[in-house]
Amino acid sequence: MLNYSVDADGIATVEFDYPGKSQNILNAASMGAYADAMQKALGDPAVRGIVVASAKKDFIAGGDLAELAGATDAAGFHAAISQTHKLMRAIELGGKPVAAALNGSALGGGLEVALGCHHRVAADNPKARFGFPEATLGLLPGAGGTQRVPRLTGMQAAAPLLMEGKRIKAAEAQKLGMIHAVVPAGEERQAARKWVLDALASGAKPLQPWDAKGFRIPGGGPNTPNGMQMLMAANAMLREKTYDNYPAPKHILSCVYEGLSTNLDTGLAIEARYFTNLVMSAVSKNMIRSLFFGMQEANKLASRPAGVQPQKYTKIGMLGAGMMGAGIAISTATAGIDIVLLDTTQEAADKGKDYARKQWNKQVQRGRMTAEAMDALLARIHPTASYSDLAGCELVVEAVFEKREIKAEVTKKAEAVIAPDAIFASNTSTLPITGLAEASVRPANFIGLHFFSPAEKMPLVEIIVGKATSDATLARSMDYVRAIGKTPIVVNDSRGFYTSRVFGTYVSEGMALLEEGVPPALIDKAGLIAGMPVGPLALADEVSIELVHKIAQQTRADLGKAYVERAADRVAAKMVAELGRLGRKSGAGFYDYPADGPKRLWPGLAETFPVRAQAPTLEEIIERLILVQSVETMRCLEEKVLRAPIDADIGAILGWGYPPFRGGPIGWLHTLGLPQAVATLDRLAAQHGPRFAAPQLLRDMAAKGERFYPA
Repeated sequence: MLNYSVDADGIATVEFDYPGKSQNILNAASMGAYADAMQKALGDPAVRGIVVASAKKDFIAGGDLAELAGATDAAGFHAAISQTHKLMRAIELGGKPVAAALNGSALGGGLEVALGCHHRVAADNPKARFGFPEATLGLLPGAGGTQRVPRLTGMQAAAPLLMEGKRIKAAEAQKLGMIHAVVPAGEERQAARKWVLDALASGAKPLQPWDAKGFRIPGGGPNTPNGMQMLMAANAMLREKTYDNYPAPKHILSCVYEGLSTNLDTGLAIEARYFTNLVMSAVSKNMIRSLFFGMQEANKLASRPAGVQPQKYTKIGMLGAGMMGAGIAISTATAGIDIVLLDTTQEAADKGKDYARKQWNKQVQRGRMTAEAMDALLARIHPTASYSDLAGCELVVEAVFEKREIKAEVTKKAEAVIAPDAIFASNTSTLPITGLAEASVRPANFIGLHFFSPAEKMPLVEIIVGKATSDATLARSMDYVRAIGKTPIVVNDSRGFYTSRVFGTYVSEGMALLEEGVPPALIDKAGLIAGMPVGPLALADEVSIELVHKIAQQTRADLGKAYVERAADRVAAKMVAELGRLGRKSGAGFYDYPADGPKRLWPGLAETFPVRAQAPTLEEIIERLILVQSVETMRCLEEKVLRAPIDADIGAILGWGYPPFRGGPIGWLHTLGLPQAVATLDRLAAQHGPRFAAPQLLRDMAAKGERFYPA
């Protein structure tokens, strides 16, 4: 766990070196070893000072999230974190100078270990980052971060570091006062050791600023005018952004206010209680499971078919140079892969490349990219109207209009040019891949790659496996998704696949509530308070009510007598066919979009969909908007459209902004408890119809006491 040595000058080096891992992490074992080493050094008369360092490329990556996610004993956890606080206070008050040599990134608990030393020296490492990502996983910096950081930097500067998980470079950390010196890489240990020797030579007892007589919090404490103003503004902004769905940033503010109103030791005791509360909460466990472990597995391609040689891509074809095609081109070129951007005319193809130029130029103007780097990326995009230019492409992706005939035509034209082993992928969001593959002469090489708009920014790609798609095609497609820095989930073919199918239920339920006479403002506000990024009616406008209407018409035509009409179909038909209100693109949908101001709800909604006298409660609306997504996701699992619950949760969070604090549509059922989820769905089905009926798979799991994820 740690290496311990003492040199001829009596300087001990305590070096973190976690076995079997590429990075150091903090858990019961490593903190126990650190405590033993530091107590040994502090208690040894031959040791005059201490340097804390790392044998890895970074200092410490942070806490062991598996240990935190599995913690269930609140009293035991609180006792353990309190012991960590006592250890760090013993180091600070031990009378021996202690310096941290930060050779690379120090994050979360790793940075807190460094802050517990008297002096901190960082290497001038351009890849190194310093910060506290805990809030992004439903936690807070629990090893003293909420108390030491604002005492060093002031509350104003500490807030974004603690509450937003902002990561900064060494120079900025030095400017804020968290790091004392930045030295050339490789010299940090020597510099830390020199400081220890200089401190010994001075004869002064080493103290942290807050232990020195006359200490004042930079910028003022929480009960000064500046502090009160900052806390009031932070609370208001937090409420506006989170609707109190995320307890971590709220607890962080409480730690800062309460802790800085007293001495450090009392502040640490306050922090320990808030930290324990968060670690035991369902929110942190949901967020750690989905946003860390689930994402980690997806990005590692854990579900990639075995035995298939990894594919390295050099040239990709993109059919369709609209916003989606251009966005895919940006992601591909950024990954160092050449891309042929093909459209019906050279002018249309050039327009797609120009979209990429405009996006990258914004980065140049912000100083995040050089003009030379932009030119190099643009050189990788080859706009054309000629299919012959697709020769040599290992993969071709089509993003043309959502009509089977058009997709079939471009499939045949592309396959006539590309190599026999090349992959052809459709970016369709709703049309079944197996049906589209009928136009292919090599259906085993045909697959769905569903990107989300804007493709250059959205992190998810839904990979859809058709009935004829081979494992090799799936594996090689996953290699492409990873190469361009996206996160893949793999689903089996069906109408709407997973993301479009479940995402649509949220919009549809909003329309059903509207038809029932629920005030439209209440519907959309409920969506926001539920944790969704946009209300369902506003979202319908964004994706186009006309598209909702067309999908309903196409589905009705495909299913015939088996089709069951929904309230959303009637609402969309009335808005589009009768009123000509197509959504935001036409400037008129559920909202009006005036040129001289912000959007506002269309006044005519009250006449078109009269509001009933007794509206449901906010909680009842939220319950419907959230659980309608969960029940449809459960059907996707039952029908084996989804291959694993975690794919559902990652896909929802990354694909349409499902609230991470709930863990995902399956994670939310897991949080409620399966018996409670079944009982709630039975009640909703009795009140609102079979769309809320609990699938048999869920009933069976509840009856057997099974869970989606470990306890």
